[in-house]
Amino acid sequence: MQRRQLGRSGLEVSAIGLGCMGMSAMYGEPDEAESIATLHRAIEIGMDFLDTSDMYGSGHNEELIGRAIAGRRDRVILATKFGNILHPDGTADVNGRPEYVAAACDASLKRLGVDYVDLYYQHRVDPTVPIEETVGAMAILVKQGKARYLGLSEAAPATIRRAHGVHPIAALQTEYSLWTREAETEILPTCRELGIGYVAYAPLGRGFLGGKIRSLGPLSETDHRRRMPRYQAENLARNLKLLDVLDQLALVKGCTPAQIGLAWVLAQGIDIVPIPGTKRRSYLEENAKAAEIDLSTEELGRLTHAFPPGAAAGERYPPAMMRRIGL
Repeated sequence: MQRRQLGRSGLEVSAIGLGCMGMSAMYGEPDEAESIATLHRAIEIGMDFLDTSDMYGSGHNEELIGRAIAGRRDRVILATKFGNILHPDGTADVNGRPEYVAAACDASLKRLGVDYVDLYYQHRVDPTVPIEETVGAMAILVKQGKARYLGLSEAAPATIRRAHGVHPIAALQTEYSLWTREAETEILPTCRELGIGYVAYAPLGRGFLGGKIRSLGPLSETDHRRRMPRYQAENLARNLKLLDVLDQLALVKGCTPAQIGLAWVLAQGIDIVPIPGTKRRSYLEENAKAAEIDLSTEELGRLTHAFPPGAAAGERYPPAMMRRIGL
């Protein structure tokens, strides 16, 4: 597996990482045995950048990863996140208070069974707490050796600048794919100016760009995509038309549409690291091979033209979740 450095931080990771959320939540029923086998296979092939959060499965995901990397800690780059709070009644909010930062990190380390994480993100910005206070508390974790590098997720350019002024931010994790390109306007330029790496989550549009989701029928009743605006009937019908160019190019290149989608993200800059999520070894292997695909200038242009910013029908999150991004 090729490797990339996150901005000017010095943190080197596999060119494609592994998003682990689906192993515990959001995408149907979990399969712990297959998930652990997938994590082990990722380590074997050098896909060592593992991404989790304390909210995924309400801590279950961190515990799962902790079991999987036992005895393998020195072979992985481990990232987790804090700040998103899920309540039993299904509501959610954000906590960026300094005292919570410290408590959340200690809880994550315990669940993961490790002494430190390589990258610690604020999952969402808390609009009630100055970012300087939150990042100041995160910086203490670095001094204590509990985190090597710091990151933010779904933060606005001004917030990124303020945070970076308190302590170097190694990475920004924000959605980016062929059908979610809003970051190109201000966020990516800000990261590049400041030397911050960009970690692209949902680089396959939560599986949509793989071309296998043509209706909601195959999705389980617990799959959160059923509640995503882009997957609703009218929007889904419009979005399916976007896939033609992916299908055509995949046929020419002898690969899958998902691999084309990942190859496009990788080609947008060596400072970008996509973290497609999967809980199956077969998809892991498929994703990893995307790093070997070379798209010509003409092919990249076709894809970019077919998926202009704003091409996707529907917002990427329901309204309540949209209000917690870009702060």
